[in-house]
Amino acid sequence: MNIHESGENYLETILLLREKSGYVRAVDVANELNFSKPSVSRALGILKNAGLVIIEPSGNILLTPAGEQRAAEVYERHRIITRFLILALDVPSDIAAIDACRIEHIISPETFDRIRLFVGNAESK
Repeated sequence: MNIHESGENYLETILLLREKSGYVRAVDVANELNFSKPSVSRALGILKNAGLVIIEPSGNILLTPAGEQRAAEVYERHRIITRFLILALDVPSDIAAIDACRIEHIISPETFDRIRLFVGNAESK
């Protein structure tokens, strides 16, 4: 399923907020991303129609199995690319995290696999 970078950011944010507090509401996503509540509601509607999230009557947002998998993939790319930028290029961690957030959406699977291998080897030394 092809969703845009912003959709991936929403999924990753939902995943991280859920890990932090156990539940996620639209207002939590809006606050975390510094977006308006109407913008978040529109995006959540798109993700719901794509079968990636479920919004309970209470307002709690749940990731579907497909949404969970997609969010985990995006978050893994974010973490590994951040580590790569720090380890290989000595980029300061705050800048590495910002840059990784941009790169994680456009990187090819082949390049990401090589970066993952590099990071794994570098951290096992």
